[in-house]
Amino acid sequence: MTEYDFIIIGAGAAGLMLADGLGKDPAFKDKSILLLDKDHKTRNDRTWCIWEKGTGPFDEFIHKEWKKIYFAGKKHKESYHIAPYSYKMIKGIDFYSHYLARIKSYSNITFTQARVLDIEENSDGRVVVKTDQENFSTAQIFNSWFSYDNFRENAKYPILQQHFIGWFVQTEQAVFNSDQATFMDFSVAQKGNTRFMYVLPFSEKEALVEYTMFSSHLLEDKEYEGAIKEYMVNEFKCSDFRIIEKEKGSIPMTCYDFTQHNTQRVFHIGTAGGWSKPSTGYTFNNTAKKTEELIAYLKTGNSLENFQKKNRFWYYDLFLLNILYRNNELGHSIFESLFKKRRPQLIFKFLDEETKWYEDIYIMMAPNPIPFVKSLGRHIFWAISGKKKWW
Repeated sequence: MTEYDFIIIGAGAAGLMLADGLGKDPAFKDKSILLLDKDHKTRNDRTWCIWEKGTGPFDEFIHKEWKKIYFAGKKHKESYHIAPYSYKMIKGIDFYSHYLARIKSYSNITFTQARVLDIEENSDGRVVVKTDQENFSTAQIFNSWFSYDNFRENAKYPILQQHFIGWFVQTEQAVFNSDQATFMDFSVAQKGNTRFMYVLPFSEKEALVEYTMFSSHLLEDKEYEGAIKEYMVNEFKCSDFRIIEKEKGSIPMTCYDFTQHNTQRVFHIGTAGGWSKPSTGYTFNNTAKKTEELIAYLKTGNSLENFQKKNRFWYYDLFLLNILYRNNELGHSIFESLFKKRRPQLIFKFLDEETKWYEDIYIMMAPNPIPFVKSLGRHIFWAISGKKKWW
C-alpha cells in the first residue's frame, strides 16, 4: 500500500486549486501528495463564471469576458457598465487542461485516475483510501466529494438548490449582443418560484442560454428545456438554432454546517466544505479565496478544526434563504429591488463579502424590509426555543 503525506479526493476546482497551491509553495516541497479522481478530466463538463476587477490569476484561459451585464425584472430592465469589474467565463476543459499540466510539473504530486470506494480512519492516526485500483494510506485527506445524501436528513437550516439546464446554441442569424451578459432575466413565468434566464453570448450567433431556478426540488428536464425554447422565441425571435452542447447542474444553497463532517484526518473542501456562497451558489471565486487561506493556515500547524468560522455575511445569507424557503416567489422582487436601487459594483462587492458594515445596511435597505424582519424574528425565536430545525 503506497503512503502519502496528503491525499486530495476530487480533481474539480477545489482539488486542482489545492494541489497546485501546495505544489508551488516551497513549504510543502517535501510533502508527497496524491490527487485522485474517477475521471481523466478531458471533457468539458461545466462552466464557471466570476466577476473580477482588472486582471486575475485565471485570465490565461478565460473563454470570454463582458464589460456589461443586463438585468431584467417585472418592472425594471437595464444594461449596466460594471467597470472596474468584468464578468468572466471559464470552460471546465480549459481549467482542467491548464491545472493538470501545472500539477504534472510538480515532482511531489501524483495524479491517479481511480474511483474512491471507501475512506477508513485507523487508530494509528493513518487513513486508508480504498479505490477500485489499489489502496493508499495518508495522514491527511482533503475531500471534495459532495452528495446531497450526506446532509439532507440532518439539516438544521433550510436547504435550497440552484438548479439549471443550459444549452450552448448556434443560430443562423445574428441575434445575440456579444458585448453584454444577461446576469438575471426574471421576465419568464415565476410559477410561484424564483426562476430566471441566464445568457452568456460568445458572438452574435453563439451563446450559452440557461434556465435557472432557486427551490427545494428539481424539475423534469423537459421543463427546463421547454423554457429555453420559449425564451429563444420570445426574447430573440429565433426558433431555428442548433444545440452544440448541454450542461446541467445543481448547487446547494444552504447555511448547513458542512464542517461537522470533518474529522482530525479528513477535511472537506469546495462545495463539500461549504465553500459555495449560500445566497447565490457562486463557488469558483470563493474556492480560490478559501484555498489560499487554507494553504496559509496549514503552514501554521494549527488544528483544522479552527479554520472556518462564521461571519456576519453567514447570517445575511441565512435570513435570505429562510425567506426563499418559505416564500420562494419573493426572490425576483428582492433581486429586482437591489438592481433597481443599487449599483451592480456595490452588489458584487457585497456578494464578495468585502463591504463595510454601513455598506451592508445600505444594501439591505433596498428590498422590502418586512420579510427580513420576520426572518430575523424567526431566528431569535428558534434560538431560544431549542428546536432542532429552524423551519
